[in-house]
Amino acid sequence: MAYSSAMRITPIVTVLLLVTASCIKDTPDPPGGQTDTLNDRVEDWLSEMTLEEKAAEMHGSLGLSVDGLWGAGGNERLGIPAFQMSDGPRGVTAGASSTFPVPMGRGASFDPELEYQVAEVMALELVAKGGNVLLAPVVEVLRHPAWGRAQETYGEDTHHLGVMGAAFVQGAQTHVVATPKHFALNSIEDTRFDVDVTIDERSLRELYLPPHRDVVDAGAGAMMSAYNSVNGDYCGENAPLIRDILKGEWGFEGVIMSDWIWGTHDILGMVEATLDIEMPAPRFYGEALVEAVESGAVDEAMVDDSVRRILSTKLRFGLDIPEQVEPAVVESAEHVALTLASALSSMVLLKNDGALPLETGLAVAVIGPQAVDANLGDVGSSAANPTHAVGPLEGIEAAAAHHGATVSLVVLPEDTATADAVIVVVGLTANDEGEQIPFFPGSDRETLLLHTADVELIQAVAAVNPRTVVVIQAGSAIVVDPWVDAVQGVVMAWYPGMQGGTAMGQLLFGDANFEGRLPLTIPHDEADLPLFDAESFAVTYDYWHGYRHLDHNDTEPRFAFGFGLSYTTWSYESLQATTSEAGVTLTVSVQNTGDRAGAEVVQAYFGTTDIPDRAPRDLRAFKKVWAQPGETVEVVLEVKHEDLAYWDDGWNGASNWTIEVGSDHRTLPLSTTIAIE
Repeated sequence: MAYSSAMRITPIVTVLLLVTASCIKDTPDPPGGQTDTLNDRVEDWLSEMTLEEKAAEMHGSLGLSVDGLWGAGGNERLGIPAFQMSDGPRGVTAGASSTFPVPMGRGASFDPELEYQVAEVMALELVAKGGNVLLAPVVEVLRHPAWGRAQETYGEDTHHLGVMGAAFVQGAQTHVVATPKHFALNSIEDTRFDVDVTIDERSLRELYLPPHRDVVDAGAGAMMSAYNSVNGDYCGENAPLIRDILKGEWGFEGVIMSDWIWGTHDILGMVEATLDIEMPAPRFYGEALVEAVESGAVDEAMVDDSVRRILSTKLRFGLDIPEQVEPAVVESAEHVALTLASALSSMVLLKNDGALPLETGLAVAVIGPQAVDANLGDVGSSAANPTHAVGPLEGIEAAAAHHGATVSLVVLPEDTATADAVIVVVGLTANDEGEQIPFFPGSDRETLLLHTADVELIQAVAAVNPRTVVVIQAGSAIVVDPWVDAVQGVVMAWYPGMQGGTAMGQLLFGDANFEGRLPLTIPHDEADLPLFDAESFAVTYDYWHGYRHLDHNDTEPRFAFGFGLSYTTWSYESLQATTSEAGVTLTVSVQNTGDRAGAEVVQAYFGTTDIPDRAPRDLRAFKKVWAQPGETVEVVLEVKHEDLAYWDDGWNGASNWTIEVGSDHRTLPLSTTIAIE
């Protein structure tokens, strides 16, 4: 099945004001003229390399550089550049950098064009630090929100995840090599080094692999394998995944590297699977690889194949002629402005019983354990460190100053009784969720509930002040049922990046309109979701998770996938569907029926009874649109036939489809049926 997110996403043609023309990468033709082709250069290099030099291209150099970058390969004698890598799911991790909302928050934007810009900025800042490989995006399906690294991926839906990941790849690769991760089925932290995930072929093909295929189709230059094993083989030496699917079926031309330190186990398995690079040091691909070739255990042709990929990737991305970007681009005013735009686009208004927006002249109280300091999320490999980050109180005070409002930080619930409104800021921290690394606090979550002390605080404040708004900072779903009915407003802020507090203040006072939508399902109770097992070393994944699981069990969510309120309202007017040889074209008319300009995410779900055990509805297209009060917008959505295929010992098609369109997975006012010949 040929997924093609690259066709679904229109890249930004011109570089926006965020990037100066002098920073744009312009890779000149290779020296030697037209006859000096890329392949010729690769073969020339390869022919001059010793076996030891070939092996040196296939592993990292232990330790960080002085710039905080991880090196791999490179040959000074032959003029071969090294890979210089940095993590970057929310900002370049090497030194101070512009820090964005975590990817789960950016997934809530449902805005691939904005994600393209975010990735482009990260790539520029990486180049300014001397790097050329960005270890992002994470395109793992969120099977369960208790996963410690949930914040690093974009959400639970395979289509939405693939679109956002492909946009990131395309944006990043205007300047560096993007490295989507982790291939595949990495969605548990506490047992991630040892757990074996058993999965049937249909669930693997239809749900868990498509986002990886999307980033390959978007042109990703590299890929990172996962720690866990799938169907009995560790991912770094999983020939069915790497050799057969990634490189064979999908035609991936880039390089695949292992995850760090604990991602490799057996040299023969690695070579057989065609893993290209071992990171961050040569446990197997150094002297052991040379000895294996010399003894005849490994065919040198297999080594040559990986080295060709490595050299070709370096030349295709122009790493032999490094781009020059001034260090001043890092945390520049334009880049910081984009972190604010991303935060504004990510926050989700879950409940508003007239509490928001806050009016001019109010006396506002702010309370809660997260009211003051900026909360950027996990402190594992994705940690980014801005020079300054705006916390909730600072941001709310700044917005209040423009509205003649007063803001007071209070400690006790009773101190809020006389305020006109109270903002309670609670949530999780890196101590509650994050990457599981020895000596670091990250782990999977034990519960989807807030801390007991947070719940008690919310209830106590709501008891003395009816205009209580709760702002949650966390990496994925929070079950709100124990307290949500007692408050007038709820905002999901995620871990919102260096300008999170600024965005929070502007949204609460109505200087900006909420436009985020949930990229996951929030259940009434954790028991409504599949079992999350972070203790066993053998688990089984099936077809049902997220909104598909709730639909399958006829269970209502508390907040549906795709849900989000704003300060305006929308009416879905009409839906037309036409079929062609390429696929299905939907034309949807939506009207802004409120008195504020705003954004809507138009979502199209497809369902069929022709396929056994299929989810009642799957997201297959979405588009974010903006409109002024009273304005009607015509939205065109394209769905390819192959995106409607199902797996049954190969890809097959269905004939009869029901199409539902609306504002979230459970609010779908428009519907039609089509027949595909």
